[in-house]
Amino acid sequence: MYLIIDVGNTRVKVAVFEIDTLKEVFVFEKMNIISELEKIISKFPISNSIVSSVATLSDDKKAKIVALLDPIFLTSDTKVPFKNAYKTPKTLGVDRIALASAAVKKYPQKDVLVIDAGTCITYEMISKEKEYLGGAISPGITMRYKALHVFTSKLPLLEPNEVESFIGIDTNSSIHSGVINGITNEIDGIIKQYQRKYKDLTVVLTGGDTYFLSKQLKSVIFAQPNFVLEGLHTILTHNLAND
Repeated sequence: MYLIIDVGNTRVKVAVFEIDTLKEVFVFEKMNIISELEKIISKFPISNSIVSSVATLSDDKKAKIVALLDPIFLTSDTKVPFKNAYKTPKTLGVDRIALASAAVKKYPQKDVLVIDAGTCITYEMISKEKEYLGGAISPGITMRYKALHVFTSKLPLLEPNEVESFIGIDTNSSIHSGVINGITNEIDGIIKQYQRKYKDLTVVLTGGDTYFLSKQLKSVIFAQPNFVLEGLHTILTHNLAND
């Protein structure tokens, strides 16, 4: 069995795969990573593993993970199943590398736009020739709400909420309209922009805000909440096959 570890800024997502089948997903706080990994490996016979971290892991935690699993740590130098055409490949985030890997595995010979809606919204374009072309980075939902509160003196900090009308009738509904209506129109508009260039485009939505946004969007998309984990699994198996 394979263990896939995706370390975020505060939380960790871990997946257990049996060959190509996703068996179970665990989510826990980053501070508990060692104790939680010990529980998981006591439950499953793990043979290989990979770690992706967009946040900093202390040297102590890294050493303990190595002692537990001896995993592959994903970097810009790790073997991947696509050609990286990014102008600065060393700066491409490991989460974006994982998304590109998932795209070429799940949608072979397709032009794929992957939209990852989390802390930031990232757009990743992968061609049917298995070439990562680049994309965009935009503020996510929570970041936009926080920005309105932090950079003004009177606007309240609100939680995301569905928009009943695009015309806000008070301060709260105006904020919701500005954030949610703004994001959905941004995403729909960017999808249309890509579709003008790539006529048979496959669009994937993933990330923590997948289900919330998928209900708001007009464009036809595939909602894949575990796309990063699937991409990391693809990178792990690619490296095992090419060792």
